[in-house]
Amino acid sequence: MLNPPKLNAEHLESFKRDGFVILKGGFNAAEVAEIEKATSEIVARPEQSGKHWVYHETSLKNDADDLVCRIENLSPFHSGFAELSDALKPSAGQLLGEDTVLFKEKINFKMPGGDGFTPHQDSQAGWDAYAPMFVSVLVSIDAATVENGCLEMVAGFHQKGIYRHGEPLTDDDMAEMQFVAYPTEPGDIVYFDCYAPHKSAPNMSETIRRIYFATYNCLSDGEHMASYYADKHVTYPPDIDRDPAKEYRFKV
Repeated sequence: MLNPPKLNAEHLESFKRDGFVILKGGFNAAEVAEIEKATSEIVARPEQSGKHWVYHETSLKNDADDLVCRIENLSPFHSGFAELSDALKPSAGQLLGEDTVLFKEKINFKMPGGDGFTPHQDSQAGWDAYAPMFVSVLVSIDAATVENGCLEMVAGFHQKGIYRHGEPLTDDDMAEMQFVAYPTEPGDIVYFDCYAPHKSAPNMSETIRRIYFATYNCLSDGEHMASYYADKHVTYPPDIDRDPAKEYRFKV
């Protein structure tokens, strides 16, 4: 049983000011064990078209190694993630100021040899076609360290809005930005809005860094998860559904 985490007034003010806030120990050890169990179960399941979406990458340590890098669309196919995404809704609603609905979700695995993510804003991927504002909630399943590619964020620049669609941030965009690494322990939760610049480095360590991400929008802006994944299936489907003759490009 997962207890919904709660944010206080200081958390809400930090989020408004910085574009993100960290809740240390948002889930306790027993709750983390439940999340870890669900994660191990979903990755062990066979990849099937029409089920959860699995993406692979080639290891940066050894190009003969194929790694699972990400699994998306979890809640419809695993009750543990349905419970987790529901447990995070109220605190996302505290930040958005009203009831929320799940927009998308994923686990980024970042195994040893897994690649990082270039500096970007989440809305650069075209999310504003569905709703004007989103909050993403990160739950650390393992310890995320500087060595294995923890989240790095910039405070305050969310207030500038979106820089451009379809491309990551440029050197000119980042001229005044200072990215800061924020290591997290299992059970820590990070909330950040869709305009907050962030990145993470590759994992060249020997430890895995699994993180669950759930993204929410205001319920008043509609439910868009089904349409989001239908649209994404056209441009960037899971590996099992790909046309070998077609090239697919991850936007940001």
